[in-house]
Amino acid sequence: MNSYDQKIRIELEFWKREMMRKPTFLNKVTTGVQKKINGYIPDKVHKVITEAIKAMVKTVLYGSTYTTSPIPSEGMSILHRESLVQQKIDNYCKTGAAEGGITGAGGFLMSMADFPILIGIKFKMLFEIASLYGFDVADFRERLYLLYIFQLAFSSKQGTTKVFLHLQNWEEQLLTLPENPENFNWKTFQQEYRDYIDLAKLAQLLPVVGAAVGAVANYQLIKKLGKTAMQAYRMRLIDQQRLIL
Repeated sequence: MNSYDQKIRIELEFWKREMMRKPTFLNKVTTGVQKKINGYIPDKVHKVITEAIKAMVKTVLYGSTYTTSPIPSEGMSILHRESLVQQKIDNYCKTGAAEGGITGAGGFLMSMADFPILIGIKFKMLFEIASLYGFDVADFRERLYLLYIFQLAFSSKQGTTKVFLHLQNWEEQLLTLPENPENFNWKTFQQEYRDYIDLAKLAQLLPVVGAAVGAVANYQLIKKLGKTAMQAYRMRLIDQQRLIL
């Protein structure tokens, strides 16, 4: 076991503990605030976000838009693999920040357009990360795994543990997964995502500060998703004993 392997296992253990931690008082207060804010958001805003997420989920499950060509990774060390993954995350963070700044500066209508664009950027990054870790995203079950990573990254604390346990036992889940992706609960998925991003993204709709808020929010949201994906795939590689040092 080398130093990088030890680093991975230590970080993974801390991450697992964080995923299993009970909601704090602040978490509960934040959830309450988010629900109250949802009540003030115009229905047309909710509709745009909901339809964008629904369409993106269906695209990920059924379409070929985000299929990434397998990256030759046999024999690639985990250090090399994760260096490439980190580069991808950094690049997508910068892309998302630039896009958020532009749409934020454009006012309400352009900020609304940011939601589906941002989702697309996030999923494209997830597909490339999965491929770098050696998983074939052409397989429906691997696409489903990406959706759960997405859900884990943007779930409320109350929902985090449930999603995490689902991913932690993924190899067992694979034995019972249906071939028909219709069973995926996209309604819960999109509601959790909407609730999570509300506080981070609503200020982007405001004049003057919208550009700065859009850039920072997009950067942080994409970074969080990338880090969650790294830990989720580390967990799988270790469970499968595929961690090449």
